[in-house]
Amino acid sequence: MTTSPPSALTIAGSDSGGAAGLQADLRTFLTCGVHGLVAVTAVTVQNTLGVHDRADLPPHIVAGQIEAVAADMGVGAAKTGMLASAEIIQAVAIACDNAEIGRNARIPFVVDPVAASMHGHPLFDAAGLHALRDELLPRATVLTPNLDEVRLLTGMTVTDREGMHTAAVVLHRMGPRYVLVKSGHLQADPECVDLLFDGSTFVELPGRRYATPHTHGAGDTMASALTAGLAKGMSVVEAARYGKWFVSHAVEHAYPMGAKVGPVSAFWRLAPEER
Repeated sequence: MTTSPPSALTIAGSDSGGAAGLQADLRTFLTCGVHGLVAVTAVTVQNTLGVHDRADLPPHIVAGQIEAVAADMGVGAAKTGMLASAEIIQAVAIACDNAEIGRNARIPFVVDPVAASMHGHPLFDAAGLHALRDELLPRATVLTPNLDEVRLLTGMTVTDREGMHTAAVVLHRMGPRYVLVKSGHLQADPECVDLLFDGSTFVELPGRRYATPHTHGAGDTMASALTAGLAKGMSVVEAARYGKWFVSHAVEHAYPMGAKVGPVSAFWRLAPEER
């Protein structure tokens, strides 16, 4: 290549099992043709059996990573994942403002409000949840909650598509430009129809519901594919459809790994090896 590819930044924690977190984001960026930049927020000790321990990075180190790559390499779009604490969230908000990342700034900002691991372990306390609502939701170009995160952010338990519409309206009032409510946890629905809302128009993103238990990293993968689309110059609606397309194939090709829930796959995007 003689020109730089688009770039996208993930602000997220590390998953030692390689299924979710910044590992999922970076492989998604790569297979979407986007150079991945990283601001590590925490290091987790986890596998398919659960999250066993973690260490959070100092907030100034998290902020410094954002500012360093933005100043030198440029950021086409950015996303969050696990942010670990109120102090880290506040540092991220300031660093993103300084780097012109956010809904009212030059660089699109996807907030994936990761508040608990897939095993149910909380990833931050009440202060962190308040900081997420107050500091990041109003800065988000796109907010991408699953139904568990909808409940944590709004107190609403969503059990059907009508509830998703109501939740999208409530979340939009919290400040993001767009809300993308993901339906993967709506197990009673035979389809997997995600919902994008911009304050006036709903856009449905339909997809098959695959009969697989291996869905670790699906939310990260969809949000990072959406972010990659934005970094490539797509509109939010185009990028949301792109993210849905990417994660649908990733779930279709998910594979077992370890004792419990395996990861969704990015291997489907790789060319076969020559023999």
